[in-house]
Amino acid sequence: MSFEEKTTWVGAIVSALVAGAYSALVVGRLWRVPVSEIAYQRPLLLAVGATIAMTIVGTILVSIGTAVSAEITGNGSVDDIDRRDERDDHINRRGELVGYYVSSAGALGALALAMLRYDQFWIANALYLAFAVGGIVSSVAKLIAYRRGF
Repeated sequence: MSFEEKTTWVGAIVSALVAGAYSALVVGRLWRVPVSEIAYQRPLLLAVGATIAMTIVGTILVSIGTAVSAEITGNGSVDDIDRRDERDDHINRRGELVGYYVSSAGALGALALAMLRYDQFWIANALYLAFAVGGIVSSVAKLIAYRRGF
């Protein structure tokens, strides 16, 4: 498995876990509290920050694990971490494009909510959902391309 594929796995898992945790927290409040009274701002900012921080830490851990594995087993080398080929670039480009389309469609939905004057809660969460789903779909598209080709 290439280093790029490993870091794609990190991004997909982190995005899914953090988005799931945030959604469980907020949806749990929906049943008990009116939407206008839900304090979603701090959890939303924490979710975005956690996604960024956990992805960075996960990538560092994968880098260390790849380097240690290369030294112990003798398969590959530390230089494999920095090695990207044309295939990685094409897969990354295609995956990001798919994620961009999903994020753009979600952002249009959030724009429609804003034009219809929905509560800020719905608009902010629609934007977060659009970007989270776009990131996950991008990662899944990349992983499929790594496994099946494109």
